Parts: sequence; structure tokens; C-alpha cells
Amino acid sequence: MLAVQDLVSGYGEIDVLRGLSASFAAERITTIIGANGAGKSTFLKTIFGMLPTRSGTVHFAGQEITGWSSKKVLAAGIAYVPQGRCNFPAMSVQDNLRVSLDHHRSGSKSHGAKQLEAIYAQFPLLTDKRSALAGNLSGGQQQILEMSMALLQEPKLLLIDEPSLGLSPVMLDQVFGCVTDITATRRATVVMVEQNAKQALAISDYGIVLELGTVRMQASASELLAHPGIRELYLGG
Repeated sequence: MLAVQDLVSGYGEIDVLRGLSASFAAERITTIIGANGAGKSTFLKTIFGMLPTRSGTVHFAGQEITGWSSKKVLAAGIAYVPQGRCNFPAMSVQDNLRVSLDHHRSGSKSHGAKQLEAIYAQFPLLTDKRSALAGNLSGGQQQILEMSMALLQEPKLLLIDEPSLGLSPVMLDQVFGCVTDITATRRATVVMVEQNAKQALAISDYGIVLELGTVRMQASASELLAHPGIRELYLGG
């Protein structure tokens, strides 16, 4: 679904990604782990066109998308849920979803209504919060709302940056449950950056370890969870 080759990207004069090469299987969850500064969020931003590709290539669903703008990347079928809150806090849950739907709408109003109802069916907690202001939701509820807004774009690939940030253990389980549900029910590919490496790999099919802007290891999630060196460095022993 996604393949990058010798990718170089960064900020100002600093290269954060230094010749990164990796591939991501379709309809699977791949979690990217690594120390702070390894280039995890930079990678997602580069794929989504928020940072320029200085060299290397990006291919998505068989098409080269190197250097494309975020708008063009989104239209091609890649959606992005950035780190931290990215909703409209003074608007209701329903209106947040409608904004995302209106941005994407290319079909009939009836199709849009079906999309909304499908979201409410998939994430029942949003049904109970339709009229609530997004800013009054808990951190986990806002994360689910933001993933739902991205799903209304009907992506083939969903990029998610640190979904567990600031969440309680209960909400963490709920958010990760929603991530697994996305691949199971929508046949979407998920690439997730996550500091909570152990729990993220537990729900993933594959894992990638970044170190100083390059891939240190790429393997099945179960292999990474069992790897002594990876456990010691990133999984708490």
C-alpha cells in the first residue's frame, strides 16, 4: 500500500529522516516506534505533504506521490490524524463530523447521511455525544472523534500520530480498540506512531523501529515484542 525509498526530510537545514526505506502492507496496522527525535512524526508529516521530500521517493497504491501537496495526498486516499487535539472545540460533535463530510463530499446528500450513520454505528459513544461541544469531551473521546472525522474522507490509508497521548488506561484501551476496528470493518491500512510501544504493537500486525531517521528494524509485531534488545530499549524490559 505504501513504500518509501531513501527518504530524506526535515526542518530548516536539519535532516531528520536520513535515507529511510520501508514498506507497509495493505489492510494491516503498522506501528512505528523509536526514541524522541527518531523521526516518527516527521515521517508522517512528510508522507502527508506537510514537509517537503528532499530526496527519495514515496509510492502509494502503485502511484508515485513524492512531493505532492497535502490536499492532493488527501484526495488520493490518505488521511492524517495529527498529534494533540485537532477538532473544532466550540462546535458540537455532529457539526465537527459535518465539516469533515462537507469538505470531502463528492456524492449525494443521501450518501453523506449514510456515512454519518455508519460512523455513529461504528463509534456508539459519539451517538450519545452528538450535541456535546467537542471541547467538552474527554481526551479519548476527542481522539475517537478526530479519527472519525478522518474516516469520513473514506481513506485507503490512515496515518495516526500518538493516539494515546494524555489518555487514561481505560480510554487508551478504547482508542486502540477503535484502531483495530478500522482495519477490520473498513479494510483501511493504518500507520501509527506511538510512544506506548508495548500496547501499540500488541494490536499491530507489523512494527518498524526508527533510530536517528533510519529504519533500525522492520518485522512482525510479535517478533518485535519478543526481541530482547527491542524489549530492553523500548518496551520496558
